[in-house]
Amino acid sequence: MEAQPIKPGKFAINYGVILGVIMIALSVIAYVTGQALAGAQWPQLTYYVLFPIIIIYAISQYKKHNANVLSLGTAIKLGVVIGVISAIVYVIYGILFNYVIDPEFMGQIMEVARDNMIEQNPEMTDEMIEQSMSIMEMMFNPFIGSAFWVAASALFGLIWSLIGGLVMRSNS
Repeated sequence: MEAQPIKPGKFAINYGVILGVIMIALSVIAYVTGQALAGAQWPQLTYYVLFPIIIIYAISQYKKHNANVLSLGTAIKLGVVIGVISAIVYVIYGILFNYVIDPEFMGQIMEVARDNMIEQNPEMTDEMIEQSMSIMEMMFNPFIGSAFWVAASALFGLIWSLIGGLVMRSNS
């Protein structure tokens, strides 16, 4: 009896959830240590390093579990689904965090951003500061920010899976 090929969608969902949970863990660590409010960049940098590693690893594992057969289309599907699922997991956490866990946090972030803007650009007028803050507030809107995060994750999932798929695809 031959083993059935693994479906790329279900395989990608597992890795997408793992990647989303990693981003949540990085965010929780930054929040608990107070580094999130201070504007620490290491959680994002760590995520940007882990994102391609996990996508390329998932593609290699899929190929290994699928009798070393991999098409470029399947690799791309894996990467995009992993990126989108990880973003959705993180967006759900972000909404819970901002509306249930710590509803005042976004206001604190905005206040820190305002203070930093004034400190770094003392020549800014009140009107310029308010305009910058309204743009920032729009980007922190959960719907706009979430849509951007999902779209960016899908795009970078596409890019990294294209690279991984070109390297690992089967020539048969």
